[in-house]
Amino acid sequence: MSIPLLTYKPSSQNQRVAGYEVPNEDTPYIYRLEDCVDETDIQELIWAAYRQVFSEHEILKRFRQPGLESQLKNRSITVRDFIRGLAKTEAFYRLVVETNSNYRVVEVCLKRILGRAQYNKDEEIAWSIKIATKGIGGFIDALVDSEEYQTNFGDNTVPYQRRRYKDRPFNLVTPRYAGYWRDKQEDARYKWGAVGNFLDMARSLKITPVTQTTKVDTANIKIPDTTRDNKPEGTRVSINPVASFPARK
Repeated sequence: MSIPLLTYKPSSQNQRVAGYEVPNEDTPYIYRLEDCVDETDIQELIWAAYRQVFSEHEILKRFRQPGLESQLKNRSITVRDFIRGLAKTEAFYRLVVETNSNYRVVEVCLKRILGRAQYNKDEEIAWSIKIATKGIGGFIDALVDSEEYQTNFGDNTVPYQRRRYKDRPFNLVTPRYAGYWRDKQEDARYKWGAVGNFLDMARSLKITPVTQTTKVDTANIKIPDTTRDNKPEGTRVSINPVASFPARK
């Protein structure tokens, strides 16, 4: 028995109305299968899908999926199925899923497949539970088959970043990053072994210095002389012989 997707509310009301933006150099180019009239057009659409899903600046040959490409060129599958297939490949699993936590996987997949960032922490938790109960394949299916995906991209449009208020395009953000950048972006999350986890605790400690209230006068203290040279004349130092113990049998 699987747990249903938890309900969550968007943090703002902007998603309820269509956005209006003046086209500029940041406006994404929309790739549609019905706009492809020759082999060059469909090849550009395929590369756009690779860039969107894999977020690679240079698509490596070993990441390509010739079987899916051939089916798309022959119109045997839709662009939506092509996106689904790319997100379920072993390459995507090794690049995204294997190297991140479920929360980070949700963040990356929402940007790559739905073209937007998560609304809030509640949505991030809800989708992470979907991964835990259905697995990564069930999570990908839930995104691709969602009403939001169908409304915005349909069957023949490559997903794209729908709104961009700041930062870089989603498909230029790699899921792997150095520890410094991870700590900077996720400073609110607990990271095992990080010194920063204990800084707040250390700052909260209040140490009261101990001050000596009674003043001790050490000027008149006399230390007795215990050297041998000052012994009275005729004083002999006797050394008692050590008693011998019987030998062990």
